[in-house]
Amino acid sequence: MAISQMAAIRRASATWSGDLTSGSGAVSAQSSGLFSDLPVSWAARTEESGGKTSPEELVAAAHAACYSMAFSNGLSKGGHVPERLDVTAEVSFEKQGSGWKVASSHLTVRGRVPGISEADFKTAAEAARDGCPISVALKGNVELSVEATLDS
Repeated sequence: MAISQMAAIRRASATWSGDLTSGSGAVSAQSSGLFSDLPVSWAARTEESGGKTSPEELVAAAHAACYSMAFSNGLSKGGHVPERLDVTAEVSFEKQGSGWKVASSHLTVRGRVPGISEADFKTAAEAARDGCPISVALKGNVELSVEATLDS
């Protein structure tokens, strides 16, 4: 399978009505059309989600998906094709000083990878943390960490 050398452009849109704390909005995936009008609110970012999403949850989804692909690629190139990788990303949104900041993204991965040692699995997990394109985009602004567990 050839990998295209052209830039991939993906598009999403958002609308917002009202002020920050009592207003509300929606986000849609325009490129794929896979979701539209997902509700967002300030409370969903800073308190309980209440059935709404947040930019941070969308960053977490992007990071988990990107990381799982990068980790799979690294393992496969090392001769260990994974049977399964289950990845969770936890993105924190924290009050710092007078503003708010996406402060960290913690990845947790559990994998079933035949023939690999625990040490090599953890080394590959850390390399994927550092090399996945979403990690690269976040690096320097967001604390990145990974916890990797190899299932036997």
